[in-house]
Amino acid sequence: MIISIGIDIIEVHRVREVLLRTPRFVERVYTTRERAYCDSRGVVAAQHYAARFAAKEATLKALQTGWTGGIAWQDIEVAARDSGAPFLHLSGRVLEIYEESGARAAHLSISHTTEHAIAQVILEG
Repeated sequence: MIISIGIDIIEVHRVREVLLRTPRFVERVYTTRERAYCDSRGVVAAQHYAARFAAKEATLKALQTGWTGGIAWQDIEVAARDSGAPFLHLSGRVLEIYEESGARAAHLSISHTTEHAIAQVILEG
């Protein structure tokens, strides 16, 4: 049974600009593993950062919380299976809210182009 869904889209150029303008943004928002993955993508790194940003936003929309109650950006990590399929690794307050929601699975889909990144999260109970 689907408990909730969340979706988010962002313009890649906005993420690229903040990466150039505010270097601390990367350390505040993304985990070490996310940074290593995105940085390994070279000239398209901004697309991957944008997709992960959208995934974090979509997760909170699915949890119906917004950025309140002690939630930290790094409580939501986008990781990849050996197949390349993305999945969510939740921790901290986000994990607590997820467990309280009755969800038993969180499904993540992300996609990006040179212009946009989009992510959808479905919580299943």
